[in-house]
Amino acid sequence: MTVVVGYVPTPEGEAALDIGIEEARLRGARLVVVDSHRSGEELDARTAGAADAELARLRERLQDAGVEHDVRQLVRGFEPAEDLISIAEANEAELIVIGLRRRSPVGKLILGSNAQRILLDARCPVLAVKAEG
Repeated sequence: MTVVVGYVPTPEGEAALDIGIEEARLRGARLVVVDSHRSGEELDARTAGAADAELARLRERLQDAGVEHDVRQLVRGFEPAEDLISIAEANEAELIVIGLRRRSPVGKLILGSNAQRILLDARCPVLAVKAEG
């Protein structure tokens, strides 16, 4: 059994990770954490160092949580929704957990919505959570 979490280092991503850990524990499942970014921008040394530090913190948190886990950090030409759905399908996930943030109607129109795509296209149930506050 597998639970897949869409993660970014934001309050919404942290909320999704918290619930993903809980769901993995409840189900006795492996947790796959997906940190997906579109490519196109070159990472400078400072940005790459910050990303490495964040990834190390994430791995330590998962280790402390005591759940079987795998972390996938992807920087490719795909939308994060595509990455999350394909990893969920490849791992036969029984649940995807994503964080949601409030967006204006114009923001939804201009920027599109990875969350909406995941909710509509995923083959397994999707649990969408909001950050507290």
